[in-house]
Amino acid sequence: MTIKTPLLRITLAGCLLALAACGQPEQENSTQAEPVASDAPSIGVDQDDIGGVVTSSNGPEAGVWVIAETDDLPTLYSKTVVTDEDGRYLIPDLPNAQYDIWVRGYGLVDSKKVNAVPGQSLNLNAVIAPDAAAAADYYPAGNWYSLLEIPDKSEFPGTGADGNGISPNIHNQADFMRRVSSGGCLACHQLGNAAIRNMPALFSGYDTSIEAWNRRVRSGQAGGSMSRALAGMGDRALQMYADWTDRIVAGELPPVPDRPSGLERNVVITQWDWADPTAYLHDLVSTDRRDPTRNAYGKIYGALENSADYLPVLDPQTNTISQVAVFPEDPNYNPEPAPPLAESPYWGDEPIWDASTTVHNPMLDQDGRVWITARARAPQDVPAFCQEGSDHPSAQVFPLGRSGRHLGVYDPATDDYTPINTCFSTHHLMFAEDEDNTLWTSGGGRVIGWLNTRQYLETGDAIAAQGWTPFILDTNGNGRRDADYVEPDQPVDPSRDKRINSGFYAVAPAPDGSVWGSNLSYPGAVVRLMPGDNPSVTALTEYYELPLDANGDPIEGFSPRGMDIDRNGVAWVALASGHMASFDRSLCQGPLNGPEATGQHCPEGWTFYAEPLPQFKNIDTPGSSEGSYYTWVDQFDTLGLGENTPINTGNQSGALLALHDGEWVRLRVPYPLGFYTKWMDGRIDDPNAGWKGRGLWTTFSSRTPFHMETGAGTSSKVYHFQMRPDPLAN
Repeated sequence: MTIKTPLLRITLAGCLLALAACGQPEQENSTQAEPVASDAPSIGVDQDDIGGVVTSSNGPEAGVWVIAETDDLPTLYSKTVVTDEDGRYLIPDLPNAQYDIWVRGYGLVDSKKVNAVPGQSLNLNAVIAPDAAAAADYYPAGNWYSLLEIPDKSEFPGTGADGNGISPNIHNQADFMRRVSSGGCLACHQLGNAAIRNMPALFSGYDTSIEAWNRRVRSGQAGGSMSRALAGMGDRALQMYADWTDRIVAGELPPVPDRPSGLERNVVITQWDWADPTAYLHDLVSTDRRDPTRNAYGKIYGALENSADYLPVLDPQTNTISQVAVFPEDPNYNPEPAPPLAESPYWGDEPIWDASTTVHNPMLDQDGRVWITARARAPQDVPAFCQEGSDHPSAQVFPLGRSGRHLGVYDPATDDYTPINTCFSTHHLMFAEDEDNTLWTSGGGRVIGWLNTRQYLETGDAIAAQGWTPFILDTNGNGRRDADYVEPDQPVDPSRDKRINSGFYAVAPAPDGSVWGSNLSYPGAVVRLMPGDNPSVTALTEYYELPLDANGDPIEGFSPRGMDIDRNGVAWVALASGHMASFDRSLCQGPLNGPEATGQHCPEGWTFYAEPLPQFKNIDTPGSSEGSYYTWVDQFDTLGLGENTPINTGNQSGALLALHDGEWVRLRVPYPLGFYTKWMDGRIDDPNAGWKGRGLWTTFSSRTPFHMETGAGTSSKVYHFQMRPDPLAN
């Protein structure tokens, strides 16, 4: 096991889908001296650019953002760049429109918006923040969240409601921390932004902050799940959050973040609105992951999960949006929307989410079809071919019952959507690099499922084209899967294989034919499956846990969420402990299979990289208050930082976090505050066009787009990240 600390400069200063709002305070009227003139060299501004110099009373302002936004186009559009060391900026390739231009940065408050058009040179006056509190309004959510005080290690295991208020089911501090990070509420929305750290007026009539928080987490259609999540931690969780917001009200301020520097100043971020204000996105797709030159300059497709039954579509060439209707295979399946548990500060008692398909994850194939995980029928209406007694090869090995989400495919060439009924449940999906274009899925719980898309497209027979298999460890080490295996609730038998319940959360087919996934638990694991010639009966599983000490405490990081694989077969995973981690199977020194290979057998395969946010204020172990949702690997250099660059979703940083040559490159989205994504997709539109021909696509993936600084009515957005060779390239 290796622990690495990437370059991180933090200067210290003076589960909850809470459905709360607090806009940014008005700062334009701050008193400010005249800006100091700059001697920086002039900037070459083309007819579709806007450029100039940003100065304040302190002189040129380096590493601040310049934002251009317009509503003149078919959908709301903006582009953001960063100033260089001389305060110079250049916003390239703007569509013809009138733009509002302003400056935002750490240590500043927003400058007054200035109207401009492409082709114009425009110097801008930055406004120094009048005090530390005004400056802190613009800090990342994770800096504010780092003020949270986690219960001390000595308080675990919890002693329950009659003791310390921590659930007795939580045995150590790390397991508690994962529940306040990506193993809990952070998996649905950002924590620490203004909408969360400020208590809305709807909850102001309670005697204590604990009572206000207890009411707050009941708000809206997610109120039940939020309340259950906190109840599972014990009453101490409510006390912890109430203490956090009380201290913020009393004036406590978070650590001061660094401004963008180095490569971080080369980013260009373009944004488009593309969905209804009541809808929320989970993921998007732009290309075939296996060949990112597919669908060049083409449309972007999104997934709205529980919120609505359509795929949002963006055409970035025309700045237009559209929708693709999706629907269950069963025309009679149309469940009633879940009612709000209690009134929301945003939507009152209105049930704003009403999807029957719950589309979660999209992928493009080699011909531009959009494959999605989507519900095709009622979960309990199990087809006979899935069940015991069926002649389906997979059902004969391991019959299945209820499944909550299935598959679907949309063909842009014919404008047809087709639901695909599967026996196994689905969550994420990804194509293998094989002649069958096998579509592997996660979310199957006890099994992993797949669809032979070549066979399905040739025959239309979804039953014959699908399959699934349980997770079987080669415990006896004979190199093959034996039919007579030990069940999960039975002790290990060195002479027999063993089945485990280690359902995949992420799924990532590797170039060598193996399929990797992540296991959501404490300490959690990455899982490798080798399908073999007939996966229903030949697939074998390897299980690699995060390393623990003799007391069951983490050696370093713990609790994965989303993960990916690089071209060398190294797994990269986002951890709830505030790390990115890699697992390199080739570094394992002991047997990979056999009676001792039950999880804790390869600590030397792990390397940890603490994410670039402060750690929680009373925690002295490595990690951070980040807790990214997903790690995505840029296998083919679609961003421009090199092949196999791992990138975390940076949900608390409001940024994509790229690990480049062992150091973090933070690609922060400064406007609107609250950027939160769960996935990204890299596409090469033109391999000969330099930085302009490539980039990363992502979407706003929080369930609460109304938590962004622009409040209720804010749509989820598409973001295009591109890396210039320097901050003034056009």
